[in-house]
Amino acid sequence: MSNPTSLADILNSAPPNQTAIILPEPNIRVTYASLRDQVFQMADGLASLGIGPGDRVATVLPNGLPAIVSFLAASIAGTAAPLNPGYRQDEFAFFLEDTSAKVLLCPPDGAPDARKAAQGKVPVHDLVMDDHGYVRIAGVSNGRKSPAADPNGVALVLHTSGSTGRPKRVPIRHRNLAASAVNIVNHYKFTGDDVALCAMPLFHVHGLVASTLSTLLAGGTVVVPSKFNPLSFWRTVRDCNVTWYSAVPTIHSLLLARAGDARPEGAEKLRFIRSCSAALPPEMMAKMESVFGAPVLEAYGMTEASHQMASNPLPPSAHKAGSVGPGTGVKIGIMDGKGNLLASGDRGEVVIQGPNVVDGYENNPEANAVSFTNGWFRTGDQGYLDADDYLVLTGRIKELINRGGEKIAPREIDEVLLAHPAISEAVAFGFPHPTWGEEVAAAVVLKEPQTEAQLLAYCKDRLADFKRPKKFYIVETIPRTATGKIQRGAVAKALAG
Repeated sequence: MSNPTSLADILNSAPPNQTAIILPEPNIRVTYASLRDQVFQMADGLASLGIGPGDRVATVLPNGLPAIVSFLAASIAGTAAPLNPGYRQDEFAFFLEDTSAKVLLCPPDGAPDARKAAQGKVPVHDLVMDDHGYVRIAGVSNGRKSPAADPNGVALVLHTSGSTGRPKRVPIRHRNLAASAVNIVNHYKFTGDDVALCAMPLFHVHGLVASTLSTLLAGGTVVVPSKFNPLSFWRTVRDCNVTWYSAVPTIHSLLLARAGDARPEGAEKLRFIRSCSAALPPEMMAKMESVFGAPVLEAYGMTEASHQMASNPLPPSAHKAGSVGPGTGVKIGIMDGKGNLLASGDRGEVVIQGPNVVDGYENNPEANAVSFTNGWFRTGDQGYLDADDYLVLTGRIKELINRGGEKIAPREIDEVLLAHPAISEAVAFGFPHPTWGEEVAAAVVLKEPQTEAQLLAYCKDRLADFKRPKKFYIVETIPRTATGKIQRGAVAKALAG
């Protein structure tokens, strides 16, 4: 494999007649030759609209070919700024202003809130796709050529989730994305024979980098349904000869519930299943491997690392439940609060180094001063490296519960609760307490009735007194981000705040 330094290099790495994208509904197959032509034509179209290097192109699109073509074209002509179609008007207004978007691309008959937010501020253009799967910007004639992609240019700008205040802008350069795609291809041994099913949204790095860019770099095929549908998922896997997919535990859980104990037709072609973006309970991993008959590899990614940092390896190497595996082309260390690197087995903050890691947040010197120490990026996650250098995550540092000086990782409590046969979802959190400073509570979603007394008794046998939840909230659903991360702070605020 050549050493790509930009998204244009990734796009040019496969034979022209190989199938690059499959849209299962309607059944449209797009070759690499067609995908390249569409991307470079759209990049010229954006240049004709006045977009140049660094100019932000906002997109509000469902998963599909327009989302992929516009992402690649915008990254070459300027900078792609994909936004979650589920935002409301005020949220779109914030993100359009915060990214300094120069243009907004939308489906011809959708995104009403985004259009209202852009009115009078950002020009809106429709993306149209013909019956053969060719995507264009409606009504734009190409009068200008887009310059070649610069490896140091910002290809993609995304925001952190902003669970602790104002979202931070993360500028991801072409070279960061290319390095991340290379790491993923090498780790999972992707080839042109691999077919990935993209189950994750294409406005986040999980779907963009793990499912899409790495597959394109290997010359494989990306299957892109317009949305995740557990009813048609395995039919698509079977019909498109899918060899792997990546998703969050929420999606894996829905697929397991649908399958029961029977292996779904099509699953026999899977080389592996990847889980990322939220913690995978060991019980779920075991059940998935039993029912789906494929190794389940938990990985660890974040926006600031252009996605993947660590992952469990393919068999015959060990993949360990409860661990996110060793670093994948990324150096991983554990650091204390003073900036010292700790020994194997010691808990501290997970820190990373590598060519996929961004140089810093955009226009945010305060965040950069806190987040970078001696050339290491501080992830904000707590964990330790085991004797085999596999990383075990124990929680977010800001989410640690401080009960009378005892630091408690809520994820440890989550895992105990999730082992209860009547609990389908669980999230532990701290709430203010007059004596201890903080006390432990938990919100649970039940599969069958349980009283708070029964849940308290269950914990008494399995957790030290200081770790045991003193209060249970039985809820219908637990809030999550678009990528399936539990919003622990939002749960605590809503229930105990």
